[in-house]
Amino acid sequence: MPRLAALILFGLAGCTLFDTAQEAAPGSGEMSDWQMASGKAPSRAEYAAMVAACQAGAVQQAGTKPLDACLADLGLKRAP
Repeated sequence: MPRLAALILFGLAGCTLFDTAQEAAPGSGEMSDWQMASGKAPSRAEYAAMVAACQAGAVQQAGTKPLDACLADLGLKRAP
Protein backbone atom coordinates (compact mmCIF):
# COMPACT_ATOMS: atom_id res chain seq x y z
CA MET A 1 0.00 0.00 0.00
CA PRO A 2 2.76 2.55 0.78
CA ARG A 3 4.35 1.80 -2.61
CA LEU A 4 1.08 2.55 -4.36
CA ALA A 5 0.73 5.85 -2.49
CA ALA A 6 4.31 6.80 -3.39
CA LEU A 7 3.70 5.90 -7.04
CA ILE A 8 0.57 8.06 -7.16
CA LEU A 9 2.42 10.92 -5.46
CA PHE A 10 5.27 10.78 -7.97
CA GLY A 11 2.78 10.59 -10.83
CA LEU A 12 1.00 13.73 -9.64
CA ALA A 13 4.31 15.52 -9.12
CA GLY A 14 5.36 14.56 -12.65
CA CYS A 15 2.21 16.07 -14.09
CA THR A 16 3.18 19.50 -12.79
CA LEU A 17 6.56 19.30 -14.53
CA PHE A 18 4.92 19.51 -17.93
CA ASP A 19 2.60 22.39 -17.12
CA THR A 20 4.03 24.95 -19.54
CA ALA A 21 1.24 27.49 -19.28
CA GLN A 22 2.66 30.83 -18.24
CA GLU A 23 0.51 33.38 -16.52
CA ALA A 24 0.76 36.83 -17.95
CA ALA A 25 1.74 39.46 -15.46
CA PRO A 26 -0.81 42.22 -15.09
CA GLY A 27 -0.05 45.11 -17.38
CA SER A 28 2.81 43.38 -19.15
CA GLY A 29 0.90 42.25 -22.22
CA GLU A 30 2.37 39.47 -24.25
CA MET A 31 6.02 38.79 -24.87
CA SER A 32 5.49 39.67 -28.53
CA ASP A 33 4.40 43.17 -27.49
CA TRP A 34 7.97 43.98 -26.46
CA GLN A 35 11.25 44.44 -28.29
CA MET A 36 14.81 45.03 -27.18
CA ALA A 37 16.77 48.17 -27.98
CA SER A 38 18.23 46.37 -31.00
CA GLY A 39 14.71 45.99 -32.43
CA LYS A 40 14.64 42.21 -32.01
CA ALA A 41 12.01 40.51 -29.90
CA PRO A 42 13.38 38.98 -26.69
CA SER A 43 13.52 35.22 -26.37
CA ARG A 44 11.16 33.54 -23.93
CA ALA A 45 14.03 33.04 -21.49
CA GLU A 46 15.14 36.68 -21.70
CA TYR A 47 11.60 37.97 -21.23
CA ALA A 48 10.93 35.61 -18.33
CA ALA A 49 14.20 36.60 -16.64
CA MET A 50 13.41 40.30 -16.96
CA VAL A 51 9.87 39.88 -15.63
CA ALA A 52 11.16 37.76 -12.75
CA ALA A 53 13.80 40.36 -11.91
CA CYS A 54 11.15 43.07 -11.81
CA GLN A 55 8.74 41.03 -9.72
CA ALA A 56 11.41 39.86 -7.28
CA GLY A 57 12.61 43.40 -6.66
CA ALA A 58 16.06 42.74 -8.11
CA VAL A 59 15.91 46.01 -10.03
CA GLN A 60 16.43 48.67 -7.40
CA GLN A 61 15.21 51.63 -9.44
CA ALA A 62 11.94 49.77 -10.12
CA GLY A 63 10.75 50.26 -6.56
CA THR A 64 6.98 50.38 -6.69
CA LYS A 65 6.77 51.18 -10.40
CA PRO A 66 4.43 49.10 -12.56
CA LEU A 67 5.89 46.16 -14.45
CA ASP A 68 5.83 48.05 -17.76
CA ALA A 69 8.04 50.79 -16.32
CA CYS A 70 10.45 48.25 -14.86
CA LEU A 71 10.75 46.46 -18.20
CA ALA A 72 11.39 49.80 -19.87
CA ASP A 73 14.17 50.48 -17.34
CA LEU A 74 15.75 47.18 -18.37
CA GLY A 75 15.81 48.21 -22.04
CA LEU A 76 12.61 46.73 -23.41
CA LYS A 77 10.18 48.91 -25.31
CA ARG A 78 6.74 48.35 -26.78
CA ALA A 79 6.77 47.06 -30.34
CA PRO A 80 5.11 49.45 -32.80
